[in-house]
Amino acid sequence: MAHELILGGQKSGKSRCAEGRAAAWLAAAPGRSAVLLATALAGDDEMRQRIASHRLERAARVPSMSTVEVPHALALAVGEHAAADRLLVVDCLTLWLTQCLMPLHGAGVTGDELRRLVDDLQSAIARSPGPVVCVSNEIGLGLSPMTRETRRFVDELGRLHQALAAQCDHVTWMVAGIECPIKRNAA
Repeated sequence: MAHELILGGQKSGKSRCAEGRAAAWLAAAPGRSAVLLATALAGDDEMRQRIASHRLERAARVPSMSTVEVPHALALAVGEHAAADRLLVVDCLTLWLTQCLMPLHGAGVTGDELRRLVDDLQSAIARSPGPVVCVSNEIGLGLSPMTRETRRFVDELGRLHQALAAQCDHVTWMVAGIECPIKRNAA
């Protein structure tokens, strides 16, 4: 299985698609494992409920996939958990980038710091001996945002997607729960 970037809108089926990749990986051979690197932070009650709901649903669909909470040091976590017999699911890049640029507490990273973080993430994924499936929201299809901070976020997310899409063997676009292959290279 190859590295894959799964993009789509909110509630488009991205996470479920990634979980399906993990379930197939686990079923294909004994001794394999799958780890979800979860990037969400619960800043309010509604987000805590969303996270709890995702945990329950994921446990029902892929009971043997473990979860590691990684809201910040994503490249480090990819490096620590990568193994030839392990599939990593990163869910999601959008929330990770939010923590980088607009954290709940303190200032966001500078442009140079963000480039280093993205480079580190790309390198960690490239070095992974097992497959990595990254999930992210595509938010750049609508109107241009009104605030400078939001425009920066949309721009940086688009750059992140381009960088990872160039590196991944597969890119999948999700629409209404339907997979639309965008890129398929032999793995």
